[in-house]
Amino acid sequence: MPSAPKPTLTSQLMRAIDSFAFPLRTSHYVELVNPLWSTSKLQARVIKVWDETKDARTLTLKPGLNWRSHRAGQHVRVGIPIDGEHFTRTYTISSAPERNDDAFTITVKAISDGKISPHIVRNIKVGDYLPIGLPQGDFFLPDAQPVLPLFITAGSGITPAMSMLRSLIARDRLPDTVHMHYAPHELDVIFAAELRAMARTQSRYTLHEIHTHSYGELKQSKGYFNAEQIDELCPDWRTRDVYACGPPGLMAALEQHFDNAGRSQYLHIERFLADFAAIPADAVGGRVRFRRSATDIDASHDMPLLRVAEEAGLNPPHGCRMGICHTCNTTLLGGAVRDLRTGKLISDVGSVVQTCVCATAGDCELDQ
Repeated sequence: MPSAPKPTLTSQLMRAIDSFAFPLRTSHYVELVNPLWSTSKLQARVIKVWDETKDARTLTLKPGLNWRSHRAGQHVRVGIPIDGEHFTRTYTISSAPERNDDAFTITVKAISDGKISPHIVRNIKVGDYLPIGLPQGDFFLPDAQPVLPLFITAGSGITPAMSMLRSLIARDRLPDTVHMHYAPHELDVIFAAELRAMARTQSRYTLHEIHTHSYGELKQSKGYFNAEQIDELCPDWRTRDVYACGPPGLMAALEQHFDNAGRSQYLHIERFLADFAAIPADAVGGRVRFRRSATDIDASHDMPLLRVAEEAGLNPPHGCRMGICHTCNTTLLGGAVRDLRTGKLISDVGSVVQTCVCATAGDCELDQ
């Protein structure tokens, strides 16, 4: 695991004089000079933006004090201020930890009906400061790296694989590697120039780009992942460890395929969205009360409570929006909710509720 950040001379000095700054901390004052010097909150400055495709952009971020390096494949929470409101999203770090400029990158693809990702792709500019968290996540190559990795990615799901590939190449440890990547068209491939250059210059790296729309009416049967396709592009897939990231449809197809082959334990998945279970036919919605906000709102049985709160005009804490980071945790004060990932009912007062992956099951009250 990454080692704890080493205290710098600046951070040691600020801790020493904190007592003179009471009731504030020294970092609150130096933050006015340079936000990256703050030790009370972690921020990053945007030092470069780069358009990867028409709807995907890479941000290079220079983090402040207390940052620690990541493991290739991990993600980070990023705060996004929009019109006076503060939103948080989680993005995979797309750069290798071996960078020598103390910066890292995230690569964001704009979702057509989204609010945050289009803002990042179109409006974030060099010089902006963004609140960030520390690297998290367990989707990374083990220290005893697999001998034969197979990456299967689609769309912006290429970001963790790109971080891993960049890291392996930087350490001169790239093993025999096959990479299947899906995108609608050739121009939609994120990191296209770098991937193709790697395929030319790295003898151990084999890239297969699958442009799904080129299959026309056969897109569903031939363009998307299927057994014949993986047999053709990677005949020795049964001997490889597979690292996959992409939309839910691809992840479901991979899970089914590797389960049928008896190789589920060799499939490692990073998801865009939480994998929800089927909702019972008798499930009901109800009235949700957010006690601290003194807000009541009727909600359906399948809408995550985080979205219910946001549509009521609230801005509760949140991060990954898929049940990983626990930033949205709150306490159940009454009633019942359903965990949409498992279908399990949660009705014990005092239970922890992850609002991004739970929906109301009848009336309920939350400490939020």
